[in-house]
Amino acid sequence: MSILCNSETKLIVQGMTGRSGTFYTDQAMTYGTNVVGGVRPGKGGKKHIGRPIFNTVRDAMTETGANATMVMVPAHNAAAAMIEAIEAGMPLIVCVTERIPVLDMIRVKDALKNSQSELVGPNSQGVLTPGACKIGVMSTADAMPGTIGIASRSASLTSEVVANLTALGLGQSTTVGIGGDPVHGIGFVRCLELFMNDPDTKGVVLIGEIGGNEEEQAAAFIKENRLAKPVTALVVGRHAPPQRRMGHAGTLSVFGSGNAASKNAVLKSAGVHVVENVDDVAQAMVGSLAAA
Repeated sequence: MSILCNSETKLIVQGMTGRSGTFYTDQAMTYGTNVVGGVRPGKGGKKHIGRPIFNTVRDAMTETGANATMVMVPAHNAAAAMIEAIEAGMPLIVCVTERIPVLDMIRVKDALKNSQSELVGPNSQGVLTPGACKIGVMSTADAMPGTIGIASRSASLTSEVVANLTALGLGQSTTVGIGGDPVHGIGFVRCLELFMNDPDTKGVVLIGEIGGNEEEQAAAFIKENRLAKPVTALVVGRHAPPQRRMGHAGTLSVFGSGNAASKNAVLKSAGVHVVENVDDVAQAMVGSLAAA
């Protein structure tokens, strides 16, 4: 099985007709994702790369039965696109767009309250269920269906971990890029909940970074719930200078808080198998599964 998306997912793409939207929609369809349409206000009734275009998300859902959307809308309009999808009752929203203003994302988070939508991102590589569904911009070259769930704050490190897991014969149930921006949708805790309830996911990898409190929240959840499945974690940024933004908006360590050492310590205290190098993640998961 998997979480969030599978072979039954019906995907629409908001911003499909743009350059990036066209490219990544075509990649998703080539991979086998069931893309049933796109949304671009003012272009309803037309077709693009063989799929119908609708003026609104609600129209697209009504006509196609879509249950997921990929947001490829530029940053200045991305929040409005997500809110439109939330208000239409879209079950899964995956936002790839980065550098969305924080105030805009606060409006999105407010719209999510009491909704039925799960938001992944923004600034996310997306969600991949190998062999079944790709929603996002991630590489699929090394992905293999299997039993290891991955939740990550880093797209490039996800690709490395996937390649190393596959090389050891450990496929992936689903990989989720929770997004690198400070205000985002689902985080490590929600991913852990979903993976723990998925009978075919046997172990989970968390890929964290300095800044924020995703790792601390995950540790508290793991400690409180005594999870039955092994969790392996990598937190990068051990040598990053404090008070300096590294890479993207969510990666920032201020006055020693949220640094790699403190995150590793709290994860270890929760019983997580913590490694310090990306090349050690797959082997650590092998060991954790054997000991489970």
